[in-house]
Amino acid sequence: MERKGLRLMHKQTSKKVDMPPGSLAYIGDGTPAPTKVSVMDYTETEVREKIGITPEECLPLRDSPSITWLNFSGLSDVETIRQLGEAFGLHPLVMEDILHTGQRPKLEQYDNYVYLVVKMIYRGENGKEITYEQLSLVLGKNYVLSFQEREGDVFNSLRERIRNNKGRLRKSGADYLVYSMVDSVVDNYFPALEKVGDRVEDIEERLTKNPDPVLLGDIYHLKREVIFLRKSIWPLREVIASLMRQDDDLVSPGTNTYLRDVYDHSIQVMDVVDTYTDMLSGLLDVYMSSVSHRMNEIMKILTIVATIFIPLTFIVGLYGMNFRFMPELSNELAYPAVLIGMTGVSILMLFYFRRKGWL
Repeated sequence: MERKGLRLMHKQTSKKVDMPPGSLAYIGDGTPAPTKVSVMDYTETEVREKIGITPEECLPLRDSPSITWLNFSGLSDVETIRQLGEAFGLHPLVMEDILHTGQRPKLEQYDNYVYLVVKMIYRGENGKEITYEQLSLVLGKNYVLSFQEREGDVFNSLRERIRNNKGRLRKSGADYLVYSMVDSVVDNYFPALEKVGDRVEDIEERLTKNPDPVLLGDIYHLKREVIFLRKSIWPLREVIASLMRQDDDLVSPGTNTYLRDVYDHSIQVMDVVDTYTDMLSGLLDVYMSSVSHRMNEIMKILTIVATIFIPLTFIVGLYGMNFRFMPELSNELAYPAVLIGMTGVSILMLFYFRRKGWL
């Protein structure tokens, strides 16, 4: 997310100052994408999928013995989100947080469900910039509600596993589906971090060759990205830890075993982010040292030039005095002798500077 997007979000947030808590309005980066609702309802033996489901059609799925995954992509249809939230008994503050996409990763426990927020992070269309997207999840007894800002996510392989009955998804409950979604989000951090690592190495290579001012901007830009990345990932560990502490009726002990693995992955991600943060700080120090060294080299050359001209200026000033009687002025060899002497002084000084290692 760029600084422009952050400023826009803060500006939109300020519009809610006089609104009561629980007021529903989209607050995010730019114009919200059109809302599309899809459902995957599955058991161990069958899978049913539908796109374009209404809140009324969702209501019977709430108490269905099958596992239901309702996904909202795009948050422009506030009314549909409100109706679905009321159908599933969501607290108004939860619906407000779903529509406010600047939330910090967190977990909140309610009577019949758990609400959690994580950040999906993946490479942008140009392959360089990192794209951030808020993912809100509601875990109930037999259902999972997911809300994302845009169409497209990191769950395509997860959907294929459900369709093809691969792994444990079709044999497990809604808690295992949430684990699989969080696991997909965390696993997708690594390719994004690899791209950050490539950019860090590129800056490091350019820095050793030519520390130009453009590099300083690149370092600061990448450092901002890494800082935002850290802010998105750091709270995720506590989210996973809180999910592991939930009651057995929502999160089974068997799923906790897998959540511990995701927790370990989140620690690995944080270690990588901290490494890149330290590397960028080091590169910034190297850049400043390189600029300072270059400035010192320039000042050294200027000092040597000025030092060479000090005795020459003295000689020229001596014979430039307005006295009528100066014996050397009447000698026809005086002028070339002075030039030869000045040249000799310059050569001797250059030889001395080189011997001292100043040149």
